[in-house]
Amino acid sequence: MRKICVFLGGRANYSSIKSAMRAIKEHPDLTLQVILAGQGLSDKFGDLEGILENDGFAIDEKVHMLVAGDKPISMVKTAGLGLLGISDALDHLQPDFLIVVGDRYEVMAATIAAAYMNIRVAHTMGGEVTGTIDESIRHAITKFAHVHFPANKEAGERIIKLGERPEDVFVVGCPRVDHVKELLDGDSSMPLDLYDTFGGVGPVFDLKEPFLLISQHAVTTEYGEAKDRITNTIKACVRTGLNIIILWPNADAGTEGISTGIRRYREKYPEARIHAFKNLPADIYTRLMKNTACLVGNSSSGIREGAYIGTPCVNIGSRQNGRERGHNVIDVTHDENGIFEAVKKQIEHGPYPSEPIYGDGHAGVQIAEILSKVEVPIQKRIVY
Repeated sequence: MRKICVFLGGRANYSSIKSAMRAIKEHPDLTLQVILAGQGLSDKFGDLEGILENDGFAIDEKVHMLVAGDKPISMVKTAGLGLLGISDALDHLQPDFLIVVGDRYEVMAATIAAAYMNIRVAHTMGGEVTGTIDESIRHAITKFAHVHFPANKEAGERIIKLGERPEDVFVVGCPRVDHVKELLDGDSSMPLDLYDTFGGVGPVFDLKEPFLLISQHAVTTEYGEAKDRITNTIKACVRTGLNIIILWPNADAGTEGISTGIRRYREKYPEARIHAFKNLPADIYTRLMKNTACLVGNSSSGIREGAYIGTPCVNIGSRQNGRERGHNVIDVTHDENGIFEAVKKQIEHGPYPSEPIYGDGHAGVQIAEILSKVEVPIQKRIVY
């Protein structure tokens, strides 16, 4: 019985691997282990611990590693503490594989810990091209990982070009799309008790009326501009006259700038029809994406899930530079007028046809089956 440990450093990690976790848990030849760490244990960024438990997943180890702060040094110190705590967790669990997701600094810490402890690393969402420091982190993790689960063909080809063995690269699609497909195949309407269940702050409005969804995170290499940038985004969206739902940012350098920008705008314009949520479960966020007139910001969800759903998306700035995108995305700079014109165009266009460029909704089952059988040496060699 192989032990497959999943590292979760926050809400984005969970939505990106949930379907694989479920498939691993249900597989007869696998045992699922879960490490919850970083912002995943911080109430400021949502009660991920409670969400996991409600979804039927046991937490085997918790690693408190999040260093508060709005500067790059906070991310570095968080990763450093993570190395200490995650190594203890792995020493206790002794997994056969550690699954890590994407490109965040918490994930880098988990990857390094596993590599030095001779634990094979399985990496999802590698090989993609984007902006920010995440670009470097993602490819660095690829060079540590033993098994690769890229989301599309182009990403898989980049992994091989980085010197990885082709037989260790499995293009399975994105597990986030699995969840989207499952939801869209069922009932994707908004729950009537959204505000009562998940709270948030700001005016309450009928979600049957057109609304915009803002999901914008700090760009760590440009973190000093975060407050002004989110203010421009909010101003542009308010000009449309539509109701707005806005989500709190990730724990990165610049996150306080975004949080401050949101708070100050709400304080200055209390009548603005903006409702802010600290955290929402993946199924609720997917429903919002399905029903919104336009998703605005720089979240990868607009490009990844948005292509599958057909969500009109205005992608702002450099955070997603180079990532494969569908026809549903309009790219703009942080200029208020440019954002407004793009959002207005997307509202007028409406939903787009589905483009499954990040998978067809069956990634999780494939990941579990591959990990139950794959044989890969612990010592890596570059392929020329």
